[in-house]
Amino acid sequence: MSAFGFTLTARDGAARRGTLTTAHGTAQTPAFMAVGTAGTVKAMTADQVRATGTEIVLGNTYHLMLRPGSSRVAALGGLHRMMDWPGIILTDSGGFQVMSLAKLRKLDEIGVTFRSHLDGSAHHLTPESSTAIQHDLDATITMAFDECTKFPATADEAAASMRLSMRWAARSRDAFTPRPGYGQFGIVQGGIYPDLRAESAAALTAIGFEGYAIGGLAVGEGQAAMFETLDATTHLLPATHPRYLMGVGTPDDLLGSIARGVDMFDCVMPTRAGRTGRAYTSRGVFNLRNARFADDPAPLDPGCACTLCTRHSRAYLHHLFRCEEMLGPMLLTGHNLTYYQTLMRGARDAIETGGFAAYAATAREGWTQTDDR
Repeated sequence: MSAFGFTLTARDGAARRGTLTTAHGTAQTPAFMAVGTAGTVKAMTADQVRATGTEIVLGNTYHLMLRPGSSRVAALGGLHRMMDWPGIILTDSGGFQVMSLAKLRKLDEIGVTFRSHLDGSAHHLTPESSTAIQHDLDATITMAFDECTKFPATADEAAASMRLSMRWAARSRDAFTPRPGYGQFGIVQGGIYPDLRAESAAALTAIGFEGYAIGGLAVGEGQAAMFETLDATTHLLPATHPRYLMGVGTPDDLLGSIARGVDMFDCVMPTRAGRTGRAYTSRGVFNLRNARFADDPAPLDPGCACTLCTRHSRAYLHHLFRCEEMLGPMLLTGHNLTYYQTLMRGARDAIETGGFAAYAATAREGWTQTDDR
């Protein structure tokens, strides 16, 4: 079984090209990870997810602990076997979901007591129990339990939240069971305050993790503030370890973050958009429900090799969404994930040749060249 490791193979400015090695295979970085909240990437089979070029899938600790329950997943052979994904699986800690349940939770030093959004039943989540649940799920990459700092937050609020998360990070690390090829990532918090981000990064590197995530962004602060925070944060994290920006984002967010030294991303955006008729393409974002596509015989994105773009027209996809046929979300979700993975593959190639800035500029120019909105 392979040891958990990260190898940098090229750099272009702050942008990095690397290989992540785990017990469940390898992944090339920069990498976009598909979100499989309840043990499935919505509207897609595992084979279809693989066909997009996706190498890492996420599972959601909060949702899976409530249904079907982590002990049941473990009894069924773990999340890899249950969802037919033998590759890398990263599980979040539940911290973000608990934050979103502000009216249903009570937070203290020990952890969080909250009520299920499904049936109102009471649950208690701590660094120790979150880590144990992720172990039951057989996550390749376990995330430390943290409090995702709200936005906006004052400096004092962000500091108190971050320092609680750092104490929880130490407890998460103590609770983690080391195994060959498995890893745990700590999560940098601190809002949009550079001094707090630096304090958090120092605390996590002192604990020592296999990778480091940057949390608490893409929560309403805007792209400019997010990029400023990344500028102040990524260089403080070990260059020898993977860096993961949580919950981000648009194609433009991804390119800007890669330029700032981020290696891994996840976001529901491409799959959620695929279920609502929004397409990400090399020519910008299309709303396929728009009547202008009703008679359009062109492929959605002529340069894309996905099933939708090689076999169907914009008019057909428009028809599927207007009729509320489930094939529409299935095809468009596959396309959106394929586009994201194509963007990442192009970024990796560009970093290897020292042309990342030109690659990003060309991609951005393409997004402005269409009026098919």
